[in-house]
Amino acid sequence: MKIRKPAVAGRFYPGTKKEIIKQLNEIMKQEQDKIDYPLGNANIIGGIVPHAGYMFSAYQAVHFYEILKQSEQKFDTFIIINPNHTGYGEGISIDSHDEWETPLGDVEVDTEFRSLTNFTVSSEAHQFEHSGEVQVPMLQHFLSNKFQILPITMSVQDIENARTIAKTIFTVNKQLGKNICILASSDFSHFMKPEEGRKLDRLVINEILGLNALGVQKEVKGKNISVCGFGPIMTLIEYSKLVSGTPKAIELKVGNSGEIIPSNEVVGYASMIFTY
Repeated sequence: MKIRKPAVAGRFYPGTKKEIIKQLNEIMKQEQDKIDYPLGNANIIGGIVPHAGYMFSAYQAVHFYEILKQSEQKFDTFIIINPNHTGYGEGISIDSHDEWETPLGDVEVDTEFRSLTNFTVSSEAHQFEHSGEVQVPMLQHFLSNKFQILPITMSVQDIENARTIAKTIFTVNKQLGKNICILASSDFSHFMKPEEGRKLDRLVINEILGLNALGVQKEVKGKNISVCGFGPIMTLIEYSKLVSGTPKAIELKVGNSGEIIPSNEVVGYASMIFTY
């Protein structure tokens, strides 16, 4: 059995179970009154969640995960689509491990789903990548039911690859009939003045709210906006249209790292939920 050991425990999130629970509980206390709980009654397709250190980005991420917790939907598999920061692997690389280990325990990889895709299987592409890993303890902390994960990383982020991944997931799951949820892991603008970052992020968020994947690519590329996971975001948009004729993208919480440590160079974060 191939087990992926945590690469960023103790850095992007605490290194022990007790510390993870403590940190997320403290953040939840601050955010609880702002969470849109009625969204838990909707049919959830997936969500956009940030992947920076919990001390910065969990204030946004917990909005999505708490709604997921309140939902009566019990998902079999969470397909975690994340950008490739390390440079290892192919344009699209699906994880090769059987399980992922975190301080909260082990989570099985959906090897059945993986076997029916035609993506390159790679351990290197995921071995040191943080943007998928940080989502796993979140899922473990908020959800009590057993689930599997399927991590997919994108080093070539464009509309073609986004549509390829979306169509593959949809086609494979027509065969398997599982309850799946797509997690698009992304931070937004990087190292900008807060007001400038907010303006640029809003341009992208508006395209997401309009379910315009090509518009996301045009804004990111045309204005050089450093949304590091725009490929996963486009994938979620394209997938949502395959699942439903009337999908919705709903903004949950937008913020930046300067709200935690004041700075003139901040990173933007947003959590959003896709429903129908």
